[in-house]
Amino acid sequence: MRQSILNPFEKYVGADRIRSPFVLFTFFGIYLFSALIIAKFGIIPGFVLIMLPFGLLYVYLLFMNPVIGLYTAVVAGFLLLGIGRYLPGVQVGLGMDAILILTFLAVFFKQFYTRIDWTPAKKDVMFLALIWLLYALFQLVNPEAQSAAAWFSGRGSALYMFLLIPLTLLLIDSNKKLDIFFYTWGIFSVLATLKGIMQYKFGVDPWEQAWLDEGNASTHVLFGKLRVFSFLSDAGQFGANQGYSAVMATILLLNQKEWHKKLFFTVVALLGSYGLIISGTRGALSVPFAGFALYFILKKNIWVMSSGFLLLVAFIVFFKFTTIGQDNPEIRRMRSAFDPNNPSLQVRLENQKKFKAYLATRPFGGGIGHAGGKARKYLPNAFLTNTPPDSWYVLIWAEQGIVGLTLHLFILFYIVIKASWHVMFRIRDPQVKMKIAALTCGMFGIMAASYGNMVLGQMPTSILIYTSMALMLNSAIYDKEISISEGKIHHNMRNLISSKKSDE
Repeated sequence: MRQSILNPFEKYVGADRIRSPFVLFTFFGIYLFSALIIAKFGIIPGFVLIMLPFGLLYVYLLFMNPVIGLYTAVVAGFLLLGIGRYLPGVQVGLGMDAILILTFLAVFFKQFYTRIDWTPAKKDVMFLALIWLLYALFQLVNPEAQSAAAWFSGRGSALYMFLLIPLTLLLIDSNKKLDIFFYTWGIFSVLATLKGIMQYKFGVDPWEQAWLDEGNASTHVLFGKLRVFSFLSDAGQFGANQGYSAVMATILLLNQKEWHKKLFFTVVALLGSYGLIISGTRGALSVPFAGFALYFILKKNIWVMSSGFLLLVAFIVFFKFTTIGQDNPEIRRMRSAFDPNNPSLQVRLENQKKFKAYLATRPFGGGIGHAGGKARKYLPNAFLTNTPPDSWYVLIWAEQGIVGLTLHLFILFYIVIKASWHVMFRIRDPQVKMKIAALTCGMFGIMAASYGNMVLGQMPTSILIYTSMALMLNSAIYDKEISISEGKIHHNMRNLISSKKSDE
């Protein structure tokens, strides 16, 4: 009887099943239909049809394990805007909205027959995200705002923060899931630099060249030299994000015990640093400078603090007071960041004076989505559209006024200061301490870089920052998990010793 039950599985293997006429005709039918769709409507609808089965499988896995949606958001943050260069006319930015909403639906349906426990999301960081969203919604009735469509285009800074923080608090609830977040981030940071190296060594592809020809060459080809942008939105975002990744990976590297983890984070740190250099982004230098400065303070060690700050001073001296490596275009451009008379800096300061005069009577700003190049589509002749903000904080100031800028800075510094306090005095486990320190120092570096560039609110940095905010202020969960695990080990050891003594 047993033989007859097992026999069908022993007789027919997977390859035999695929060779069955029904399966073969089904596959042939799908691809024939896809070919007809491509011939009739173009490659994009056909590609969508071909990918449909994989999409359905992804949705199934997502609803079984909603944390997959969060990891997907990190991946999409790196890829979406780059994909947009190859799919002109397609609103790829809406992909992030779809991923986050689908993840919320997965959380809901995962616990459809039980009550969702929102307790993990009831934290001060969630309250801050709610306040920021409500202020953004208030901007819809800002008397200075002239376009609801422009508001929708600038929704990400508040909406993504509000969606990502509760999802992170609910779903990344263990050290294993936290580690997967770091590995996902690290892998795509490495891929971004590898793509950047391809651009640096071999030039851009036809789609990237078309993007440069649309007017982006003026900021990305300087003196005949390409500022590398990889598959990210621009060189400024690429440089700052790679510096962000380098800070994160370096801090984690210094506290790893297993060789394969050391190797992984070494690769991420080195390629992240190289990506920063070839981006030609001067402001991105402030990411490692500010990030590591905070790290030296968090270590609470006088020798580490002193030697670390001496190293930072040595870097400043190298760039500001020497001409070593001046023949290298990347070093030469970065060195210009330390020149207070740099023409680019003077233009930015002049623009800030214009904003100051314009916003003196507008405490709530000119409206979300109403400043910078993206607003040209909606308000081509407006003052805010034609005065470059250049800085993330200036953009917030221009669009949401001094009230919005004050609130935004309060939220950022509150999170960094509280996370730093936890690292220095509350977290007991060394590994958890360094994970939170890596996130905190990286975020502080991005905050510093955002004064000179609009990096904090752009993907993938924005997705990483908003996720990190929740992780940084949820450190007690990861610390407690380690303590419980260690407590069980000690308890088992005591029982084992006791049993041995009783046997003797």
